[in-house]
Amino acid sequence: MNLVLLFILPLAGGALGWAWARERPAASRGALAVALGCGLALTVWLWATASPGSGPWLFEAQWPWIPALGISFHLALDGLSLLMVALSYFLGLAAVLASWEGIQRQVGLFHFMLGLALTGIVGVFMAADLFLFLFCWELMLVPMVFLIAIWGHEHRRAAALKFAIFTQAGGLLLLLAILGLYVAHGHETGQYTFDYAALQGVSLGPVAAMWLALGFFVAFAIKLPAVPLHTWLPDAHTEAPTAGSVILAGLLLKTGGYGLIRLVAPLFPEAAERLAPAAMVLGVVGILYGAALAFAQTDLKRLVAYTSVSHLGFVLLGVFAGNDDGLRGAVVVMVCHGLSTGALFILVGALQDRLGTRDLRRMGGLWTLAPGFS
Repeated sequence: MNLVLLFILPLAGGALGWAWARERPAASRGALAVALGCGLALTVWLWATASPGSGPWLFEAQWPWIPALGISFHLALDGLSLLMVALSYFLGLAAVLASWEGIQRQVGLFHFMLGLALTGIVGVFMAADLFLFLFCWELMLVPMVFLIAIWGHEHRRAAALKFAIFTQAGGLLLLLAILGLYVAHGHETGQYTFDYAALQGVSLGPVAAMWLALGFFVAFAIKLPAVPLHTWLPDAHTEAPTAGSVILAGLLLKTGGYGLIRLVAPLFPEAAERLAPAAMVLGVVGILYGAALAFAQTDLKRLVAYTSVSHLGFVLLGVFAGNDDGLRGAVVVMVCHGLSTGALFILVGALQDRLGTRDLRRMGGLWTLAPGFS
């Protein structure tokens, strides 16, 4: 029951906020904030009471969903997913508080979309059934498109369209790869299932394994994002509202890294080993290319966006390094990047509200205008 509560709290808070929006706008904001605060407290409590058992999960809950197709509503938490869920609730709460005064138009719908996106993100981190994983993967993307398109800045609709095209292309690849794995397991065992643990035991030929691994890899590389699949990110960050940028940089990008760690290497160990040299080259290129472009920016939001491309190149390096230290390093980078970049976008949003610009060339004299902030 705790896992189900953890999954639905953002959606419940957003839905309540939308229902109360017309009569009590402040209650609309407060409903989602309280729900996310409760979710964060529940996550901390689960963390404090967790004790390693004989299985791979610290907490697990499973019910049949569509039994005829081998689909179950299967939620589970281990150390990695628990950490990412805690990050999700913390940054989600920070995003709500950061947008408290900034969002004055369609307040209820905004918080519903934010809660829906967070539900999808938390679901991605908790799903132990690949159909549920795909469902949550798509669930988090649709509200993000609306957050950018409705509450974004001047060129918001073009940025939202570009974001939608890239992410849906990745979602299609992910769907095809999951279906390929599902069919392969069915042919091998006579039992069709989307269960994560069962699919780890599928025997695949080297060619089939490589194609399926590539499908997963490209889908997650788009979301990470890895060069050259990163071009949607600067536009999306530049045009998104502050809360959207916090969720986008702090959490959405982490689902790509999480997918690489959780699915690519465990499901296709040999194919991942063959992919490793190319993936690590992409990581190094991303580190250098993102940093070089960041130095050339005058728009503060675009600068932070390109630093994300650079920093998350280290995640690719760590995931495909082929050792435990590399994986630990990748997780540390993901968490630290989520916290630091989320905070940076909140600060950039505050600067834009005060100065009316994100242009670094027009930000001289901040000490005089905002000594405390400086």
